[in-house]
Amino acid sequence: MNPDDDLPPTDAAAALRLIEDQRSATARRLVPDARLLYWPWGVAWLVGFGLFFLRFSPGDRELLRLPVWLPLTVLFALLLTAGVIQAVVNARAYGQVIGDSALRGRWYGCAWALGSVSVYAGLGRISEYLPDDLAGLVWSATAVGLTGALEMAGGAIWLDRDLFRLGVWISVINLAGAIAGPGWHALVVAVAGGGGILVAGTIARRRQRHRQ
Repeated sequence: MNPDDDLPPTDAAAALRLIEDQRSATARRLVPDARLLYWPWGVAWLVGFGLFFLRFSPGDRELLRLPVWLPLTVLFALLLTAGVIQAVVNARAYGQVIGDSALRGRWYGCAWALGSVSVYAGLGRISEYLPDDLAGLVWSATAVGLTGALEMAGGAIWLDRDLFRLGVWISVINLAGAIAGPGWHALVVAVAGGGGILVAGTIARRRQRHRQ
């Protein structure tokens, strides 16, 4: 090995290139691939809510003969898988991060967990008094609405325009689906919601590559 390789660069241009290379390497190590954070959720919504639409279509129609339990089971399984993927990716990227950023991340995660549990506990108390189609609409619209609100909150916390815009988009399409009614809400969330998350992940990844 040449001992001169460990010496600092002797001219300003080489020093700047070295600094930029080190910055890019650090960014790649600390900033996870946006596709791993967005795409699993997009697939979960696209497939899970898509099955809901096919099995529980508007007007009590059944576009695809499926067991009643299958759409919800698939949706929960895909959401759980997406959550595990995100947790692993974030742990690898931010496991060594300390300070305010780490604290914000922990508090934000607690907001997701506690907010979801408290909302679903309330829904569980009232949904039994509703017809099945309206109960399904209330559950899905509330869950998607909570997601949109927390995405906007995350965008505000980290000044992430992409995340905030995604939260706005999810909130808008959730409102449109809720107004359209049972059955249609699942279709809107599957196509516009799941598809929107996939597009958001693609855009975020392109911007990451541009910055790196």
